[in-house]
Amino acid sequence: MFNLSKLELKKLRSLNSPIKIQDFLDTLPFNFEPNGETNMSPRRVIREKKAHCMEAALFAAAVLWINGQEPIIINLKAHPYDDDHSVALYKINGLWGAISKSNHSTVRFRDPVYKTVRELMMSYFHEYFHYETGEKVLQSYTRPVNLKKFGTEWITTEVELFDLAAHIDKSPHVPFYPKINKKFIRRADALELKAGTIVEWEK
Repeated sequence: MFNLSKLELKKLRSLNSPIKIQDFLDTLPFNFEPNGETNMSPRRVIREKKAHCMEAALFAAAVLWINGQEPIIINLKAHPYDDDHSVALYKINGLWGAISKSNHSTVRFRDPVYKTVRELMMSYFHEYFHYETGEKVLQSYTRPVNLKKFGTEWITTEVELFDLAAHIDKSPHVPFYPKINKKFIRRADALELKAGTIVEWEK
């Protein structure tokens, strides 16, 4: 199944809820890409025992698929001088949640309490600010991308998944707010900036 070994499949089937997937991802060190940019497949994440946000989102989507849910991810687009973020979506009893790996304390797991995808995405807006200036940097997010359309090779490939990430990045985007409202958005204050310095894994 999915070209996974019996051992790999057993491991991923054991992560049979969003909470279990998130708990597993939280045990993995953050991938700071010390030897150059990566975009590892779920198989490589298991082997390398590390992940950044896109790798974690792909991993979570694959595990959700293996356990009977749709493999859906969304990319949150930030200003060019800051990093984008990716999450895997799940749905329970008609409500949306998200699985997310971040080295910071805020843009992480979301419980299934959101009626719409937009409501879920907006939960990331306030805390996503530049660590020096306090500017809130999220601009837009992609419409949900179902990874089934890419087949199954991406789950086990040894090749970096740059093309898949680029395709997602080029998907239609939904703005967080109209440009006319940008001047009304308050920067993060001193306490928020201080809280923003807390990291889970030292680089």
